[in-house]
Amino acid sequence: MPHVTSIGLDVHARSVAAAAFNPFTGEVVHRSFGTDAAEIAEWALGFEEPRACYESGPTGFHMARELRALGLDCAVAAVSRMQRPAADARRKNDRRDAEFIARMLATHNIVEVPLPDVAVEAARDLDRALDDATRELRRSRQRLNMFLIRLGHVWDERNADGARKRAWTRAHWRWVSEIRLEGPQRDALEYYVTAARCAESDRRQLERRVVALAGTDRWRATVEALSCIKGVDTLTAFRLAAEAGSFSRFRSAPAFASWCGLTPSEHSSGESERRGGITKAGNALARTALIESAWHYSTCSPRPKAPAPGTDVPPAIRSRADDCTARLHRRREALAAAGKSACKANAAVARELACWVWEIGCRSEGTVL
Repeated sequence: MPHVTSIGLDVHARSVAAAAFNPFTGEVVHRSFGTDAAEIAEWALGFEEPRACYESGPTGFHMARELRALGLDCAVAAVSRMQRPAADARRKNDRRDAEFIARMLATHNIVEVPLPDVAVEAARDLDRALDDATRELRRSRQRLNMFLIRLGHVWDERNADGARKRAWTRAHWRWVSEIRLEGPQRDALEYYVTAARCAESDRRQLERRVVALAGTDRWRATVEALSCIKGVDTLTAFRLAAEAGSFSRFRSAPAFASWCGLTPSEHSSGESERRGGITKAGNALARTALIESAWHYSTCSPRPKAPAPGTDVPPAIRSRADDCTARLHRRREALAAAGKSACKANAAVARELACWVWEIGCRSEGTVL
């Protein structure tokens, strides 16, 4: 009777360690390869009913796609769900890692990461580039600001009513351009100003490209549906849609919230129940987007969000988005009345917002009636 041979792969940027495990005989065969998928597939297909697997990580999904195209079934395992024995913590090498993955695959102890299609992965890459550009802009502005503060130049202009003017506006940049320094400090100022200006330009360009991609047929329906929720704009909606790939792949709203890392941690035993902060064990970009959106409900009204011009969202989806806005506004007020801290209240609202995002996302995909 044919049996499945488990192939464990420890994939690195320049090399791949492979181990073929026969679950009936316990035999293990080790090999080392470069990154040529054809060579790996040719070796693996020489075994009876082979199935390969490697851990998710910085090497991405390209190896799995190439191996599947060559006829070798290959899965990507969620590294956060790997049940590695404590005894192996001090005995790690590529051969042992490949054999461990093969044994876990043979015993069905692998939690597979859904393999995104090329369009979804490309959308994620563009959105993550925008996130990197946003972080770089923040850093470059902070460097410039700290440099000026060290020299005693502090932006403190105020409006007619006495309120301090915001930084990084045209008035602020005009103030920066009027600062006169000499010698090496002038060169340093020119560098910091140029870096901040270039970071601004890079972020604006990427933002325009993300908005353009969000308006394509692949993403428009989901982005417009999620944008009906208060606190969720086009960029946030696109980020949530791209990172999820498909909301329908999550079996329930709590499963999506857990994937975002927004469920409470727990350390309970016996009769004691101890729950702590959110796990943060999930997609960091989606979690950050939801946390930032949830802050909107500390000041917004419960009235529905006005539809954006040119959008065509079904009435049923818009109605659920309005219910979401009203519900989260009540939830935030109730938490504040109960004396919860602002951060704890916001995390609770973000967790519930994730559940609403899942439902509205599924409705836009036609999987929830």
